[in-house]
Amino acid sequence: MREQVEKVIEQLRPMVQSDGGDLELLNVTEDGVVTLRLHGSCSGCSSSTTTLRNGIERYLRYKLPQVTQVHAE
Repeated sequence: MREQVEKVIEQLRPMVQSDGGDLELLNVTEDGVVTLRLHGSCSGCSSSTTTLRNGIERYLRYKLPQVTQVHAE
């Protein structure tokens, strides 16, 4: 499943990079929990939680229904 998540992250990366940030995939558990690290301007942005929940998590779960949660470290 990690490879599938990485492919979706690659689809999201240009959007995040256009705002000066980046995403790093840290872990994918067997029960579908994805852990990401936000880099660049995303790491200190007050909107990063909203972006994570309403953008990244929603898109990952849409593309990969087996994803149950997305967390940022």
